[in-house]
Amino acid sequence: MSDRRQVLLRIDPAVHDALTRWANDEFRSVNAQVEMILRRALDDAGRMPKHAAPPPKRGRPRATADKSGRTTQD
Repeated sequence: MSDRRQVLLRIDPAVHDALTRWANDEFRSVNAQVEMILRRALDDAGRMPKHAAPPPKRGRPRATADKSGRTTQD
C-alpha cells in the first residue's frame, strides 16, 4: 500500500452530514468520498500530479485460499 497522509479537516456539521449521505449512497467511507472529490477537482483544474498513485480499490480485498485451503485476504 502506498504512503497515506492524514489531514485534520474541520467542516460545518451540515456539510459533514451531506458528505456522509453522499458517501453512503455510493458505498464509500466519508474519507474515500472526500478523496474522490478532491481527485476530481484536481483533475478538472489540470493540477493532478502525474506521479499520483491511483485511488485505492473499493471494497474489501478478495479472499483467496492458501496452500492449506484456508481463506485469507489479499
